[in-house]
Amino acid sequence: MFFKSEDPKKMQDWYNKHLGIEMNEWSGLFKWRDLDNKEKVGTTIWSPFQKDTDYFGPSEKDYMFNYRVENLTALLAQLKKEGVKVIDKVEEYEYGKFGWIMDPEGRKIELWEPVDEPFL
Repeated sequence: MFFKSEDPKKMQDWYNKHLGIEMNEWSGLFKWRDLDNKEKVGTTIWSPFQKDTDYFGPSEKDYMFNYRVENLTALLAQLKKEGVKVIDKVEEYEYGKFGWIMDPEGRKIELWEPVDEPFL
């Protein structure tokens, strides 16, 4: 879950202090184990963004969902065939690939295909 905030650092500090959410320099991390492979550790990301960020664009909403996916390229192709608005760009980083779609009410959804090792 990504959301806009007046002061992202203050938000991170508050959530860490009061709810114990572990933070790195960008976000809160929730660690979990894979149901089928207990040795594999994954992460779910929670992150406040600056109120004036354009990262959520073209959505005008103050939040954006981020979902983990297994095969980003295939999923984006399938969604496009189904008539889903796909934002035609994919970004790759050392911790995975990212693509974006829009839901019917104009929310931008980020799809993340993580690398084998979790981004910690």
